Amino acid sequence: MKLENGSALITGGAGGFGSATARRLAARGARVVIADVADERGQALAKELGNGAVYVRTDIMDESSIAAAVETAANLAPLRAAVIAHGGPPGPGPGGRVIGRDGKRLSVAVFAHSVQVFLTSAFAVTSYAAEAMAKNEPLESDQRGVIINTSSISGYEGQPGLVPYAAAKGGIIGMTLTLARDLAPLGIRAMAIAPGTFFTLAYGQMSAEEANAKFAPTIPNPKRMGDPDEYAQLAAHIVENDFLNGTTIRLDGAQRF
Repeated sequence: MKLENGSALITGGAGGFGSATARRLAARGARVVIADVADERGQALAKELGNGAVYVRTDIMDESSIAAAVETAANLAPLRAAVIAHGGPPGPGPGGRVIGRDGKRLSVAVFAHSVQVFLTSAFAVTSYAAEAMAKNEPLESDQRGVIINTSSISGYEGQPGLVPYAAAKGGIIGMTLTLARDLAPLGIRAMAIAPGTFFTLAYGQMSAEEANAKFAPTIPNPKRMGDPDEYAQLAAHIVENDFLNGTTIRLDGAQRF
């Protein structure tokens, strides 16, 4: 899939995975739409990228906001790539194990919130992006677009206290092959990446050294946390390699829980 004269939408585009991917896709000629709620970071990144890149404030919990971001991308240039790498707002209550130490159950609201943030919203972006891509003229390769969702190794083997997150990320894995089969007649591919432990903005004020000291021992090789640009390298390769379709790729340094 060639991105010259095309656009790329990245939800969570101002975050760790998203910003690294934006840089990689912009370098390949895409006009990038950075969809996020981090206004300052998003606007600065769009300015850095140039080539018509724009920041669009996008609430992934709001379907109309997602639709507007996709429309912005399609109006810039034919939408060729959508990378779904967003997080979301905090939940309505504390997480934890299904039955906590106090004997109380995890609320349905907390479970539903994780599914909304990490699965339902991902499907919303996927479906709107696919609808826009279906209107594209096919390239010489007969391809119209590619959609990359973000799962997690927790979707395969979640740790205690992560039932909602594991269910949502497992849903991404579960829908990827069927998405690819649904969209195949349109020349649209569907893939997913399942990252392991990466040093991203999610670690807040923790330094890279502190985070690696804590988490690197769980990673066989290389003995460090992942760099968001390694996610971006894989995302860019998926975009370029038309024979990658319908599967989820683990990106985790052989980490298993």
